[in-house]
Amino acid sequence: MKLFRPSDLSVRVEGDGVEFRTAAAGELTVGWMKLRQGVDLEPATRGLPDDLCPCPHWGFVIKGTVRMKTNNGSEDFAAGQAFYWGPGHAPEALEDSEYVDFSPTRELEDVIAHLTR
Repeated sequence: MKLFRPSDLSVRVEGDGVEFRTAAAGELTVGWMKLRQGVDLEPATRGLPDDLCPCPHWGFVIKGTVRMKTNNGSEDFAAGQAFYWGPGHAPEALEDSEYVDFSPTRELEDVIAHLTR
């Protein structure tokens, strides 16, 4: 067993209203994301497959509302809701938002490398 506190996770992406922290947990990575209202990560996903995040995520919205954009439209996820975001998405924060997710480490590392170039 392992406990994950946000302050114990490594900061991987920070700035422009985004704070993303992670820690490895076996073959998955725990991610803790904070997005300021109005942050749209769709421009940052350009250059990934289909210009969207190709990594699946399972998680829970802690605070705010996040709009998940896909090639088939968008859907909003609010505080108190669990989610599965399949490959092919880009988040936009409709409010100051925070969520925790669990992702396959290899796929997530590829996305983080793209976002931090």
